[in-house]
Amino acid sequence: MGKYGLLGCVGALILAVLIFGGWFIGVRNHIVALDQQVQAQWAQVEKDYQRRFDLIPNLVRTVQGAANFEKSTLEAVINARSRVGQVQAPTGAPGAQSNLPNDPNAMAQFAGAQENLTGALSRLLVVVERYPDLKSNQNFLELQSQLEGTENRIAVERKRYNDVAQTFNTAVLQFPASIVAGMSGDRFKPKAYFQGAKGSSQAPEVNFNFGNTPASPAPAPAPATGT
Repeated sequence: MGKYGLLGCVGALILAVLIFGGWFIGVRNHIVALDQQVQAQWAQVEKDYQRRFDLIPNLVRTVQGAANFEKSTLEAVINARSRVGQVQAPTGAPGAQSNLPNDPNAMAQFAGAQENLTGALSRLLVVVERYPDLKSNQNFLELQSQLEGTENRIAVERKRYNDVAQTFNTAVLQFPASIVAGMSGDRFKPKAYFQGAKGSSQAPEVNFNFGNTPASPAPAPAPATGT
């Protein structure tokens, strides 16, 4: 191979490296941008969950003022809130990323604790229907309205999170971008989704019979047989 042939091979190799490097950087920057969208949306989800978490103590104090309010219902809300606090992701330093979207098991625990709290709050609001004083208490009505608004925002932000997580997951799993994601270690692993609560497709059964359970009717007598 002559001198010019060798220079041509070196030039072609350098050109290939530059093309691959440009492609790699472009794809990685795109994945980084999608990852930041997921983190930003996750922060919005956490913000609304935190808002609900902070509203509950005031709600509990207001409901406790009602005479003979069911202790078990209040305890269920307090305990569910406590479990949420135990699995709540630490906020860390300003701008720090939460690892929950990258950990399906941690995400499942977080979402499960939040769903338990949602159920406990729903049961409390059903029981409140039996207390006219609470239903006309302005402080309670304001808290109830804020909770309902927060629940709606949580549902919207969770869906938005799942949407951006799906966009990110599609990007990092498709070839050839999956090569770039794989070369970046665990940073660009697929994000965990919020799953629907078990039984959420069925309406809950609400029993307003708070007294003693009535006795079951006696079975009808068997028809007499001829002799």
